[in-house]
Amino acid sequence: MKVDVVEKKGVTVLGLGGKITLGSGDVKLKEKLVAELSKGKKKIVVDLGEVSYIDSAGLGELVAAYTSAKKQGATVKLANLTKKVNDLLDITRLSTVFETYNSVDEAIKSF
Repeated sequence: MKVDVVEKKGVTVLGLGGKITLGSGDVKLKEKLVAELSKGKKKIVVDLGEVSYIDSAGLGELVAAYTSAKKQGATVKLANLTKKVNDLLDITRLSTVFETYNSVDEAIKSF
């Protein structure tokens, strides 16, 4: 999994690509998010447009990221969900937890 971090209009965008799975992707996601939170970033968008697969560990890491950010007064929003990822969030009812947007720009505007 790859993670690119960019700043757009005062919002930190984590651009993820590849698979978010146990033992690789979930660890990278956590490390990047913790690093951004430790820098004092409060507005974070996770761009999932290039994510091809998420397993239960990856979903767990998204939830942990959301919870960790919330405890620190930050907000995490999801953007560019593929149909697979969107269906997965619906099945697990996580779509009621996360704010999701069709594009990164829409997510940024929502702040």
